[in-house]
Amino acid sequence: MTSAPKPLRAASSESASDALTAGRRVLRLEAEGLRALEGTLGTAFERAVDTLFAAQGRVVVSGMGKSGHVARKMAATLASTGTPAHFVHPAEASHGDLGMITRGDAVIALSNSGETAEIADLISHCRRFAIPLIALVGKAESTLGRNADCALALPPVPEACPLGLAPTTSTTMMLALGDALAVALLDRRGFSPENFQLLHPGGKLGRRLVRVADLHHTGDALPLVSEDTPMTETLLEMSRKSFGCVGVTDRTGTLVGIVTDGDLRRHMERGLLDRRAGDVMTARPKTVSGGMLASEALGRMTDAKITSFFVAENGKPIGILHVHDCLRAGIDMDARDPRDSE
Repeated sequence: MTSAPKPLRAASSESASDALTAGRRVLRLEAEGLRALEGTLGTAFERAVDTLFAAQGRVVVSGMGKSGHVARKMAATLASTGTPAHFVHPAEASHGDLGMITRGDAVIALSNSGETAEIADLISHCRRFAIPLIALVGKAESTLGRNADCALALPPVPEACPLGLAPTTSTTMMLALGDALAVALLDRRGFSPENFQLLHPGGKLGRRLVRVADLHHTGDALPLVSEDTPMTETLLEMSRKSFGCVGVTDRTGTLVGIVTDGDLRRHMERGLLDRRAGDVMTARPKTVSGGMLASEALGRMTDAKITSFFVAENGKPIGILHVHDCLRAGIDMDARDPRDSE
């Protein structure tokens, strides 16, 4: 019969202090590793970027163990910043997944030792079909480093693990090197915030980049009347379009005013139904552009205590944005670009 495990003892202040020291030591050593890595970047890094940029197919990233976890993240970062990429497990590659790697692709293989057995078939496949192979490796003279078209060797710095066994500093450097490649390619491709939004439609990152033109109503949905339109017809237009307002245009189609529920209340006792839209409207209404961030437009609505903005181009109404359009799309004012307030 096994005895019950002893209850865990509360950590003493001395052990807590030791943990803090250990944590700081790890961060210091990994930061030193990143500084050393920065100093090694040179022509090999430029050649790697050129190779990846020239690939007509996809970038295939592969690694085993902890390097494999880093490789998955690297593939995801590349794909989300304009470089089509995916992860292939090196062991699965030997059992059919090599078919995922074809001419026109480029391969990034991660291995700190450079002698990972599972990488061997990947190397052979790349050599057989003339597929460019980039190595992120701890030793340039390793099997992987020697057989790569371009070897990005990590600087010889110690692991943050006090045993020198657990991949810590080495995987941090690999992760950072993958980010460096992704961002260098992003710059080379001229990847824009609009491109980023197309690949990140969900989540806060995507919502920050949604534009008014992505949400506004156009065409027959616009509530518009002319200055001479009788208020009886103006009220019908407001009711049909259900935005709680109607835009008023002059003979050239320029937006010159807006009639809102507030305007109706203010003129209720002045023979409202005997008037025309131009008599009741609020002149020079505020408008937004289609290129404005939807989060900024929502912020302006909130500040002005209104529920709709007409979208104008050269003074002509081309759309209308309602606060509910923003809320349905998950837009909030916290998503506003910090530069908007500068």
